[in-house]
Amino acid sequence: MIIIGIDPGASGAICAWCEKLLISKKCPDSAEKMSNIVLNIKNISYIDGDGKVLAYLEKVWARPSNATRAAFHFGENYGRWQGVLESHKIPINYVLPNTWMKYWSKKYDLKLPKDYSEKKKKLKELASYQTDKKVTLYNSDAILIAAYGFKLEQDKINERRNRA
Repeated sequence: MIIIGIDPGASGAICAWCEKLLISKKCPDSAEKMSNIVLNIKNISYIDGDGKVLAYLEKVWARPSNATRAAFHFGENYGRWQGVLESHKIPINYVLPNTWMKYWSKKYDLKLPKDYSEKKKKLKELASYQTDKKVTLYNSDAILIAAYGFKLEQDKINERRNRA
């Protein structure tokens, strides 16, 4: 099973995870390019595995402090990701930012800084613990979302096995 992690902002990314980071791409600027990345991930899932793909999409919204145009663009990008995933028949799990961040801060027994840029740096550091591939401020959240989703799905599988 491959888990797709998506940080849907224009400065976000998409990552594919199966035991390790497979693919990491900066958020493309069109639905067509998004679809091509997702199709590539689906193809990998059939070639290297069982063909199962799940998405963990960060559930976010624009803030009242965002400029109108920026908020609209953000919403467009979020909607594109939803449409692309739905068109490829990939189930979407929505995850709030504080949920996946809380998971990682608990795992490493640390408190994330309140300051936005300091928090982003710390998340980048945490993402670098998960992979030997290049981690940037663009892809760090998506990496952590994908790894978080993979861990949750593995826990569900193990729980089912233990019940059987």
